[in-house]
Amino acid sequence: MSIRPAYIFAFVVVVALGMWFAFNSAGAERDLYADLESRDEAAALPPSVVIRSVRAEQHVVRLTAYGRTEPNRRVDVKAKTAASLIATPIAEGTYVRAGTVICRQDVDARQALVDQARAQLAQAEGDFRATQALVEKGFRSGTSIARDQAMVDAARAQLKSAEIELSNVILRAPFSGIYETRLAEEGDFLAPGQPCASIVELNPLVVETELTELQVGSVALGQDVEVQLATGQTVMGTVQFIESVANPATRTFRMETRLPNPNLALKAGVSATVGLATGETMASLVPSNVLTLNEEGRIGVRYVDADNRVRFVATTQVDETDNGLWLSGLPERANIIVEGQDFVSIGSEVTPRREALLNNAPAASLSSTQLQ
Repeated sequence: MSIRPAYIFAFVVVVALGMWFAFNSAGAERDLYADLESRDEAAALPPSVVIRSVRAEQHVVRLTAYGRTEPNRRVDVKAKTAASLIATPIAEGTYVRAGTVICRQDVDARQALVDQARAQLAQAEGDFRATQALVEKGFRSGTSIARDQAMVDAARAQLKSAEIELSNVILRAPFSGIYETRLAEEGDFLAPGQPCASIVELNPLVVETELTELQVGSVALGQDVEVQLATGQTVMGTVQFIESVANPATRTFRMETRLPNPNLALKAGVSATVGLATGETMASLVPSNVLTLNEEGRIGVRYVDADNRVRFVATTQVDETDNGLWLSGLPERANIIVEGQDFVSIGSEVTPRREALLNNAPAASLSSTQLQ
């Protein structure tokens, strides 16, 4: 009996498919076992962290405080007598010297009172001279001289009072500064104590800042200070005042820094950062993102020791720069963890890798002794 070709073709296809499935199943099984083996090997290795070697060096300890610039003096010039304002000759923003007339009130009858007092003084002096001559000739008693002398003194005092009242209508700048604000206009009636204008002294300027209880002991009067203003200007100043009694609400001490401003280029009311050098200490420069907390809530840095184990050290910030933080408390040489510190525990073994090798080809694991 003959076999049909279709049966032979079907048999060949079935055999081929069976061989193909058998071969692929074996390969998949081999890949599965290889993947499981690689996972087991990876799980057996210590976790990998990225480290940076840092070295402690002498660094200036700086104290930083924040405040703003203020005028050295600000005064509202106020009327001393009651009268209408008839002149305000100074424009706002003008620099004026001490004694410059900035407001003038109406004289009214004050000049007449001065003239009257002057006439009364002249009469009293004439009477005194006449009495003096009569006493010398024996026509008057000596007590008449004392009475007429008292009249002269009273007339002289009356004249002085009238002259002072007349001068009070002219308001002058009490010190050299900027005519900042006009507080009254021509025609306004000013009673005694009402302001006419505001004068500010901008040379020098004063920066007011607050010092904590820990900071105040490291600052001294006369100490040089570097002040950076929000306008981009940097000025050297001097500590001129430190409050002796702390503010009971904030427990801070007010400090005033004197800034020279001879050409009035600096403005008042500008935010200022005050920096003071308070000594030197051993410190290490680290990235700002490496700071972490231990189980007790203390701020510090995690690093890798010579046995490739994670250690923690509490640190104190000494200074802050664009390149990072200067911290004291780290060992003289330390391999700080810059990546992965949040995924390892203190005392655990790790596989350290240098930070600089990350941008190149993958680096082999290095021991801490090799990195040092």
